[in-house]
Amino acid sequence: MSFIRAYLRASTKEQDATRARQDLVRFAEERGLRIASYHIENESGATLHRPELQKLIADAYEGDVILLEQVDRLSRLNSDDWNKLRADLKAKRLRIVALDLPTSWTMAGGDADAFTSRMFEAINDMLLDMLAAIARKDYEDRRRRSAQGIERAKLAGLYKGRSEDAELLFRVEEALRAGLSWGKTIKTVGCSRATVAKVAQRVRTADPTAN
Repeated sequence: MSFIRAYLRASTKEQDATRARQDLVRFAEERGLRIASYHIENESGATLHRPELQKLIADAYEGDVILLEQVDRLSRLNSDDWNKLRADLKAKRLRIVALDLPTSWTMAGGDADAFTSRMFEAINDMLLDMLAAIARKDYEDRRRRSAQGIERAKLAGLYKGRSEDAELLFRVEEALRAGLSWGKTIKTVGCSRATVAKVAQRVRTADPTAN
């Protein structure tokens, strides 16, 4: 008998790592399944040094399911680190089920015949590698845009934040400049209202015509 183990992650302390918990619960309940454990942490997906993820892998039994909201919650790793993580998961034959990867949903029940299971496992391995590569590229693109945005802010005398908050602040600024409301920005980025207020003030100072 396999267990469903939910993994929820957010990149910074300000973000709500439990945001998708109800979506995972709903997914499991619709299939008559129950989540046996939750592993929640605020760590970057670009590093392998994630205590809760490592605890999950260590505690899991062969054939258990790791349930995710999105593949990028598991990995924004570079190629070498992703291959290491994949090897650890393979060693215990852990099955990855992600809400954003419908082909993986069949793996949640574990009641498919041997041929179907192997077919879906092969498809999901390919798609996982592809989505992990996309997540890494998105991470690198965000870091580059964040660095560019910070440099512009420094030149304007606006940026005084800590380096570890740079990506979060830039994502909030991107959302506001794209016209998202404060509430939508908080939900999309996963930050506090105070953070949105701070960035909104900076945006207005830099561009008095901005909304």
